Amino acid sequence: MNLIIRRATRADAEVICDFNRQMARETEGKDLDPAILQSGVLAMLSDSHKGSYFVAESDEQVVGQLGITLEWSDWRNGNFWWIQSVYVAASARRQGVFRKLYQHVLQSARAEANVIGVRLYVEHDNQVAQATYRKMGMVMTRYQVMEEVFGV
Repeated sequence: MNLIIRRATRADAEVICDFNRQMARETEGKDLDPAILQSGVLAMLSDSHKGSYFVAESDEQVVGQLGITLEWSDWRNGNFWWIQSVYVAASARRQGVFRKLYQHVLQSARAEANVIGVRLYVEHDNQVAQATYRKMGMVMTRYQVMEEVFGV
């Protein structure tokens, strides 16, 4: 598959929203509120301080995406890029789309002086995704994520 990896623009908002809805259904059985999702995606596409998306295109069609948000580490005096909103269209899976996105993100992150690493969180029971991330060179940390979510 011939892929072009690029930073997403506002013109990609519709497909990013669609992919995020599909990902939430597939991985967590959740139906996301379309209005809230669209506002969130547009906010990130409009403000690089919130993060950014990268998309993979094949034949001028977006077939995959990967979002990046930032976490400042006072311990290390730099940003971690958090990978999230990873989705590859069903028809493009097992063809290296995520690998290309991930390699592009690593290359981009290493080019930024204040980026000190990449991280992601993965569903505890999603063994397929965990195996994929391990193949990319990622390792499990000693940390578990805890949260308290307000009103969503």
